[in-house]
Amino acid sequence: MIALAFFATTINYLDRQTLSVAAPVLIDQFGMSHAAYARVVFAFMLAYTIANGISGPLLDRLGTRLGFALTMAWWSTASILNALARGPRSLGAYQFLLGAGEAGNWPACVKVVAEWFPAKERALASGIFNSGSAAGAILAPPLVVWLLLHSGWRQAFVWVGVVGFVWLLIWSLVYHDSPLRARRGQGVVAAKSSSSSDGSTTPHPLLTKERGSPSSVVPRPVVSPWKLFRTRFVWSFTLAKVFLDPVWYFYIFWFPEYLKRARHFSMASIGKYAWIPLLVAGLGNILGGWFSGWILKRGYSLNVARKGAVTLFAVLMASAIPAVIVGDARTSIVLVSVAMLGYTGCGSIMLAFPADVYPKNMVGSIWGLASMGSGFGGMVFALLTGVVIDRFSYLPVFVGFGLMPLICTAILWTLLGPIAPLSRAVNFNSAS
Repeated sequence: MIALAFFATTINYLDRQTLSVAAPVLIDQFGMSHAAYARVVFAFMLAYTIANGISGPLLDRLGTRLGFALTMAWWSTASILNALARGPRSLGAYQFLLGAGEAGNWPACVKVVAEWFPAKERALASGIFNSGSAAGAILAPPLVVWLLLHSGWRQAFVWVGVVGFVWLLIWSLVYHDSPLRARRGQGVVAAKSSSSSDGSTTPHPLLTKERGSPSSVVPRPVVSPWKLFRTRFVWSFTLAKVFLDPVWYFYIFWFPEYLKRARHFSMASIGKYAWIPLLVAGLGNILGGWFSGWILKRGYSLNVARKGAVTLFAVLMASAIPAVIVGDARTSIVLVSVAMLGYTGCGSIMLAFPADVYPKNMVGSIWGLASMGSGFGGMVFALLTGVVIDRFSYLPVFVGFGLMPLICTAILWTLLGPIAPLSRAVNFNSAS
């Protein structure tokens, strides 16, 4: 079951990266300016941001099996529709549809994990499916370039979309209801029992029964997202994401185009080298968490360990500035790789921030708000990127994205407040 979630996440990133890798060809094909390409990226980000707030409740209503199937069918169809694009507007419309569908992948995968794994195994299962994003991003440059060179950009979109329907067929044949079923109105999960010949029941052998009983569950108050957002931690954390995550979106959507225009790479060379920074970035997910934990073991407070580790990796992201200045393309790729490793290091540490402070029943809502901030920043800075490149060059863009993570860390140190578990009741009716 977790393999299905892993491959779905791989396909998710493969689909979105098809636009990025094909961008040099599409810009020439449609005579697009960089500002026009930025509006195409904006369309994807707009739909992705909106759908982040809708897909979770919708999947809860439809159920995992049907909901995930419809999500995959939606974005795979949207990927194929990109092959029908006749210009920037139609391409942007199809990318909007793609973004709306792709947002459902993570809520669906989280539901698979929640339904099939006991609490002690869920963190590992989540890490396995989430690593599919790195796998998809690494596969995209060589695979999409190969399709482009042999079949054309339209066929590249089609074949990548077809992969999603292959997954959908396997999903429909393999996936079935989980033996774990949540009891409505109760905070426990029970294992589905199987009857024996004498009428007794035994738990499913692959599942560990969760401890607790309905009578032992203490209901936790539901806090509205708006009241959460008014708290100092949540609005400042969301603001910090506005200045951090757009850096990742820049590399994801613009790096192949940068190699083509600024470094004069052929499409074949892009296929050979554009995946390297994404491979290096995968190491940051491990290094970030390890380094933060290492600081904690040295006796420093949780606040210093978390913010100090984020600051170090944010400084690494400043390597984007010399990356655009150096004359050697290989050195530039190395420096971009360091910058992307810095982002994933920051991201892996900041994943723990909400759970470090708030009860787990509020963490999902906080991340939803932070994702909205991330998407908003991605949209705004995507538009600015296109305008700046057209009027000037890639130099001010790389300088800006090298400095933005430092703005993020400044917000964390000055506005966020201390990172520590809440020791008293928080008044969510005021901006506390």
